[in-house]
Amino acid sequence: MSDTQTLIENRPPSVAGLFLERVAATPDAEAYRYPVPSSAGQGPDEWKSLSWTQAAGRVYAIAAGLIELGVQPEQRIALAAGTRIEWILADLGIMCAGAATTTVYPQTNADESAYILSDSESRVLIAENAEQLAKAKEKRAELPELTHVVVIDAAGVETADWILTLDELEKRGAARLEKDPDLIKERVGAITKDQLATLIYTSGTTGRPKGVRLPHDNWSYMAKAIAATGLVSTEDVQYLWLPLAHVFGKVLTSGQIEVGHVTAVDGRVDKIIENLPVVQPTYMAAVPRIFEKVYNGVAAKARAGGGAKYKIFQWAAEVAREYAKVSQDNFRRTGTASVPFGLGAKHKAADALVFAKIREAFGGNLRACVSGSAALSPEIGYFFAGAGIHILEGYGLTESSAASFVNPGEAYRTGTVGKPLPGTEVRIADDGEILLRGPGIMEGYHKLPEKTAEVLEPDGWFHTGDIGELSPDGYLRITDRKKDLIKTSGGKYIAPAEVEGQFKAVCPYVSNILVHGADRNFCTALIALDEAAITEWAKENGLEGKSYAEIVAAPVTVDMVDGYVKQLNEGLQRWQTIKKFRLLPRDLDVEHGEITPSLKLKRPVVEREYKHLIEEMYDGSRER
Repeated sequence: MSDTQTLIENRPPSVAGLFLERVAATPDAEAYRYPVPSSAGQGPDEWKSLSWTQAAGRVYAIAAGLIELGVQPEQRIALAAGTRIEWILADLGIMCAGAATTTVYPQTNADESAYILSDSESRVLIAENAEQLAKAKEKRAELPELTHVVVIDAAGVETADWILTLDELEKRGAARLEKDPDLIKERVGAITKDQLATLIYTSGTTGRPKGVRLPHDNWSYMAKAIAATGLVSTEDVQYLWLPLAHVFGKVLTSGQIEVGHVTAVDGRVDKIIENLPVVQPTYMAAVPRIFEKVYNGVAAKARAGGGAKYKIFQWAAEVAREYAKVSQDNFRRTGTASVPFGLGAKHKAADALVFAKIREAFGGNLRACVSGSAALSPEIGYFFAGAGIHILEGYGLTESSAASFVNPGEAYRTGTVGKPLPGTEVRIADDGEILLRGPGIMEGYHKLPEKTAEVLEPDGWFHTGDIGELSPDGYLRITDRKKDLIKTSGGKYIAPAEVEGQFKAVCPYVSNILVHGADRNFCTALIALDEAAITEWAKENGLEGKSYAEIVAAPVTVDMVDGYVKQLNEGLQRWQTIKKFRLLPRDLDVEHGEITPSLKLKRPVVEREYKHLIEEMYDGSRER
């Protein structure tokens, strides 16, 4: 048995157990950093730290406080908050109490929040603020199982017999621990690997979300498997801003506990650019939309700098892509990422002019980024790789505890999601569907045995619903969602995500694009533009001061986008080309239910909402 197999197979039953081990092993080491408003109320945030011992003090107090409220093992505690230090401490507290966390996105409306709380039979809700509390108050009559709400930010909150603050909960827990100091050790020691740890409701494109049951062993395995990849070390500093209600964000907390490195936590997306130079992370995880926005922002800034600057950027971008493709190909063939002398010289010049500034904007210390949740356009991936920002794509689902594949460090291959994590099995079905088996696979869907049976075979193989290809040496490439493949009326199959990704690499102003063509004789597209990028473009093109809707409706904007569509079509097969498109009057967003909180496109929702535009493109009207 290899050292990696031994490491994974000898895992403890729970991450709660791993947390106790981590605190004992490195009690005084820094565990977390988090921002607090400056004492003057102005200027940049101040960042504070918690050692593992300090974090444990709060975690154990939260756990004991929940036990004081009568919480029993496996009972659900809902957590409705953005990504912040208290989310991690509360989640660990819930697990150390032997209970299970039900995650709720803070953007979830009152109706769907109530459904999740009711379906999960959550006993306690830990709510971020008065806004989240208000949802529970509004729907309280529908939530007979809910006995208490614990509020993190107490501003504007009146406590009552069923409402208390997180500070009050911790005080109750601390008092209980004074009387019963071994309480947490006993609770954690009693946890079995099959005991429910997390209930995550997937944001379905239609109907109610399904609760994915993830037992403690899923997270313990993930922690050990992430450590076994060797991608992170105790010296790393992770910048964690992803939604912790999403499985991708949640898995990063497990890996950190096993490895023992520092994590800086701040979920405010609008603070990412400001935080990066302060945190100076060595690695961070993100969804593709973030890399697209950075790429589009750099391109738009270069264009705004004038023709010469934009030409330099375009030249540097092509150098970056060529450099990345050649070096990765050479590494695959020879084990050395070498490039010809001439290309190396061009890359050195481009680095001085463009790439160094991009790396500095990421904080200057970034070794790698992990990208997941959706496909990253290979052209954008190659650009960043050539610029020295190494994006390691990975793959997984809520049902597989997030991480099933990840690219190896030096040997990463842009356009693939890498190799399976140690302990995870994969096979490709006859129809191309990716099947997974291993310790990361869910127990099933909560209260939905029929739905579970549709995707989970008795021998443990899970049907992902994704189509993919395995290289001879084990690298996986995702080609599309099984249900998203388009078949035109001419019988040609098209992977819309592939076309959409190529357009994002071509057009620096796109935010979202949906390619349509099922049972039609040609393909069309709905295109939403990035508001910040197109507003800057508008200033230079006679549209300054116009609203977003006015900008996208202007003929000059339509003509500009048409040029990029024609550029896209040059690289496509005839049956893949976009014959017509429409610019949407606003960007797609979470609030309208058009994209998920992890920024995935909800195709049926968008197609239903903009059905009139789709039909217009097929009714013989004008080309654009």
